[in-house]
Amino acid sequence: MIAATAERRLGGVDLALLIIFFIGIYLGVSIPVAQGVPFPSAPSGLAGIVLLWRRRDRIVPLHLSVLLMVIVIYIAAILSATDYGFLGKRFTGLIQLVYSLVIGYAMFLTILEASRKQLAGLFFWFLVFIVVGCFLEQYTPLKAVSDAVRVTIYDHGVYESDLRDQMLYGKVRPKLFTSEPSAVTFGYTLFLSAWFIITATRWRLLIFAAFLGIGLVAMPGPTLLLALLVLPPYYFFITPLVTPRHRLIPGYRTAILIVGAILLIVFVLLGTTLFAERFNQIASGEDPSFFYRVIGPVLVAMEVLRVYPWAGAGLTGEPFINELVINTFVKSAHYSAAWKFSKVSEVITNYFWLHWIYLGLVWGIVVLAAHTAWLRVLSVPSVLFCWAFWVIFGQASGAYVGPKTWVVLLLAAGLSIVCTRVSGPTVVPVPQARHQIRQLRVGNRLRNPGLAHHP
Repeated sequence: MIAATAERRLGGVDLALLIIFFIGIYLGVSIPVAQGVPFPSAPSGLAGIVLLWRRRDRIVPLHLSVLLMVIVIYIAAILSATDYGFLGKRFTGLIQLVYSLVIGYAMFLTILEASRKQLAGLFFWFLVFIVVGCFLEQYTPLKAVSDAVRVTIYDHGVYESDLRDQMLYGKVRPKLFTSEPSAVTFGYTLFLSAWFIITATRWRLLIFAAFLGIGLVAMPGPTLLLALLVLPPYYFFITPLVTPRHRLIPGYRTAILIVGAILLIVFVLLGTTLFAERFNQIASGEDPSFFYRVIGPVLVAMEVLRVYPWAGAGLTGEPFINELVINTFVKSAHYSAAWKFSKVSEVITNYFWLHWIYLGLVWGIVVLAAHTAWLRVLSVPSVLFCWAFWVIFGQASGAYVGPKTWVVLLLAAGLSIVCTRVSGPTVVPVPQARHQIRQLRVGNRLRNPGLAHHP
């Protein structure tokens, strides 16, 4: 790789494609392409394919080589899993995973071409759109339009628990064209965290707090509080890379750890205060959503690691461990037999723990190491920050093989590179850079014939 000077800024077409890409992540709408085989986050997939084509000159062979290594390791993990009768299901999951990684890589390459101001503006207006849309849905006929769209574009999983919302939050939570309120809060929290990472304004903390407060009013839900947990990793891993050492207070990282511990306490206090009714349901074992997202996945992961430590259940292997999951749930004091579900895959909605459920301890560690190697090849300034970001959002999302999971990781990778790089130079592939250098030398010799005899 060679650095060449160029002004970074996305053109109108790329910016529009990036907007479509993130709208697809926000909506999470899937299109069935075959029996039991969905095309997840279809708008993101279509936009991602076009973005990959438009970034074809920026694709680095080493990036693809290491990504191929990651895929081969997943294949080895699948072949190591118990019971080849589920091999077809596991390879279907692999296809979806490869698709998710590829379009995530296209998004990553595109973000590297943008300026901080462009990206900050993009996420800022996403936040404004969601906030305004949520208020309009509550007070105007937009709700009827949103509900009609939802019924049309989602073939299953449409949220219908408005009575529960009234009891827990005092109002019906907005869905704003998504399948359920948690999709709105997840998208809002992701865009808020992305804006905070990339913005260069000195008022970032004040604006962050304002957006968080407005979000808690417009779309109440504990997922929003995850944005608070993003702050310590950002200040611990990223800030020292962009701030001169003499401007950091002595013991800066120790201070951030202390502040992080305080924020964790604030996170718990806000959760138990703002969502007291829901917290009471969680404490009494009457909240299926929290159980399926937080408690259940941990219990299942521990049981899978005990029974299948080598390769877990296999990629998208919920059918293989169907009985194990049910038995694990029933043993928990936080589970109610009155809760009904049709598929096990619908009730393990935490992609961090799904990693260990699908891959087991041994292959789970190997795959993490492979992804870490890929992040290093992508030249991220802090691998630990990317993984911290990924783990935090895993507490509010499932679908391990889906685009949302890997967009979270690659978004953290791309934003951390953009916000830590020096303005001006841009990294381009070696052949392209050498061609530019040759053209520059030829131009200099034409303008200055006296330089013709110099190398």
